[in-house]
Amino acid sequence: MSLLTEAARGTRGKRVPVWFMRQAGRSLPEYRSLREGTTMLEACLNPEMAAEITMQPVRRHGVDGAVFFSDIVTPLKIAGIDVDIKPGVGPVFGHPIRSSSDIDELVAHEFIDSPEIRKAVEICVNELDVPVLGFGGAPFTLAAYLVEGKPSRDHLAARALMYSDPESWDRLMTWAADITGQFLKIQIEAGASIVQLFDSWAGSLSLATYEEKVLPYSMRALSYATVPTIHFGTGTTRILPQMASISDVLGVDYRIRLDEVAKLVPNKPLQGNIDPAFLFAPWEVLQKHIDEVIEAGKAAPSHILNLGHGVPPNTDPDVLSRIVAYVQGRLEP
Repeated sequence: MSLLTEAARGTRGKRVPVWFMRQAGRSLPEYRSLREGTTMLEACLNPEMAAEITMQPVRRHGVDGAVFFSDIVTPLKIAGIDVDIKPGVGPVFGHPIRSSSDIDELVAHEFIDSPEIRKAVEICVNELDVPVLGFGGAPFTLAAYLVEGKPSRDHLAARALMYSDPESWDRLMTWAADITGQFLKIQIEAGASIVQLFDSWAGSLSLATYEEKVLPYSMRALSYATVPTIHFGTGTTRILPQMASISDVLGVDYRIRLDEVAKLVPNKPLQGNIDPAFLFAPWEVLQKHIDEVIEAGKAAPSHILNLGHGVPPNTDPDVLSRIVAYVQGRLEP
């Protein structure tokens, strides 16, 4: 069993395993070269291209896990939803969900299977000697995009629907949970060893709202998984115990120390939480921060080293490689 899989199951190995959220693509010149002339969703649905992008950071950095290259809206596209990813903007939907009749039309779309996703994951599993991590977007993040029609700062339309029409909200969130759950299941059946549920926007909610209107649906999505699960969100300090309650590993952003989190959720494996801003600092500053994160992570039964958010697009890839070499003991302090 790999160090990463052991850590996800709560066993501390000889060192902390390391991978980076959004390591597939983003900052790599070989990624930009391969993607030239294609849209994001075209790349996600081209099995050979998606597999190659997934494997690039393993070759370049030597990370302990390969996160599958895709997007949280990929299963929506496969289900026939009118969505595109606009460069510099994010997901944009042709028909935002604003009413009960809109939801009637939405839930008629089904995501049953995807040969493209299966093939891409299988290629990676067959060619790599590190675990492949699957991932999916949490139901609230998907629902917020669907209702707003595009990225939003306050998700006002989504929250308005949540409170004004609870029945419609339940139907929307149940559908989104099943879409993501099936997306995770396909990746697992194709060989993914771990899956991560990514909730971009849950941190904008109050604790009471999260517990009542969001958590049950995230639990439903993760119920499809038969491998260790990681639950991650940004700005989620106030809801970390609730997030931890439905996953095997709690992903932590950069806003709170891991030893503080370990007090909130004792006996829970943790993932995180290098502040991405340190990637642009001098090496001695970054190294000290890495050491502090690893030390704080010792308060948990096991620890997966990662960023406290995704790799910024303008990151120097050599910095990521140096982090991995340092953590793996191939680089002296």
